Amino acid sequence: MLALPFTGTWLVENSPARRVPSHGTHLFASTYAIDFVAVEDGRTAGIRDWRTAFATEPADRFYAFGRPILAPADGRVIAVHDGEVDHEARRSQLTLAHYALTQASRARLGAAGLAGNHVIVALSDAGPYVVLAHLRRGSISVRPGDEVTTGQQLGECGNSGNSTQPHVHVQVMDSPDPLAARGVPMAFRDFRVWPRGSANARVVEQGMPGERDIVAASPPSSAES
Repeated sequence: MLALPFTGTWLVENSPARRVPSHGTHLFASTYAIDFVAVEDGRTAGIRDWRTAFATEPADRFYAFGRPILAPADGRVIAVHDGEVDHEARRSQLTLAHYALTQASRARLGAAGLAGNHVIVALSDAGPYVVLAHLRRGSISVRPGDEVTTGQQLGECGNSGNSTQPHVHVQVMDSPDPLAARGVPMAFRDFRVWPRGSANARVVEQGMPGERDIVAASPPSSAES
């Protein structure tokens, strides 16, 4: 069972509650992966202008960029990759179409091209293994061998790898090698969810949020605080 790896409100995309495989492929152990995009008042960025419609945009326009990404469970860091650039973001259909044409070239680069800057955490000596991907270059604060606890900052949200706007990609695998691993189903605990189109939140003790839901970690109860 995982905690949400962030604070604040985030929009769910590519949820395995909608379809499996969630990202349209079983490759790279992404069968049950999920994406989260930070939002404020339902928006992913505070600016919309001509670039939004016709060009790429600076990644730091988006609320997710630079937000802390937290360990979703206790575990041990087994792999870290840093150094990939944070791309310009794309909301324009023109730029998204061009980006889709370059998908194969990123896939040929393997984990670096797809996950970008990322951290893999083993939840026990025998796994499973949690991947947090698309982190901001230079932001990762842990190293292989580090023991981490739930809620500890691992890095910052970025736009590296196969990413069209800043977001965090989470998946669980049965092997530390994404080229050989299979995806593992996961669930999150203790979060609030605003289902798509609803202004009312409900608390979920255990589950998987749906496509286009907005989620936030539940505050601790008075007994826990």
